[in-house]
Amino acid sequence: MDHFSLQSSHSPSHPFRQTFHAQRFFTPTINFLTSKGHNIQILCLSTGGAEGKGNIRKRELFQACVALKVPMQQVKIVDHPDLQDGFGKVWNRSLLAKIIEEEITNCSIDMIITFDCYGVSGHCNHRDVHYGVCKLLHDTLQRDIEVWELVSTNILRKYSGPVDIWLSIFLAMLHSNGTMHCLVNENSRRSFKAMAQHSSQWVWFRKLFVALSSYTYMNTLRKVCSQNC
Repeated sequence: MDHFSLQSSHSPSHPFRQTFHAQRFFTPTINFLTSKGHNIQILCLSTGGAEGKGNIRKRELFQACVALKVPMQQVKIVDHPDLQDGFGKVWNRSLLAKIIEEEITNCSIDMIITFDCYGVSGHCNHRDVHYGVCKLLHDTLQRDIEVWELVSTNILRKYSGPVDIWLSIFLAMLHSNGTMHCLVNENSRRSFKAMAQHSSQWVWFRKLFVALSSYTYMNTLRKVCSQNC
């Protein structure tokens, strides 16, 4: 499982898409939302079965979400023949928009959090999810829904660990109109625990990535509108 689109509601009683790779980027956002009483839904748009381990990774995702205080009933995993993960496998934007819209309707969603157009690591499926959400924005302009994207950084900042927190906070402060926010992970230990649930992928270099990645310690979210999407 390798990709991610999070949808959430502003009220405490009201969703996201992912696998290990996506979850390692978004845990500060998940921890922030749950700590503030928001109810989030995780929409995972593939089983991560590129290596034939789809069922294993589905189970690991559920376990990781529980570690992040997201109940299993608020996690949905899609296994669509046209949405199989892997480099070079382009996902249809119209199909993505349709699936995400159905989830919005079913769960009364008023906020989506997803990747930006680069997708942090440049993974094609991360980027597909971004453009699927953009298509949804363009097709449903009448819907009162907010969309926020996770800002991708250069490689130096990406592997600077918690050092990047200060620069990210400063850059977010420059957007006094509220279109950018820096969310600091106040429970990074919980993030490590959640990542460790993905035992089929929890090898030494991924442990090193999680320890060094600035995305473990904070997320910068930027508001998206249909005009600049």
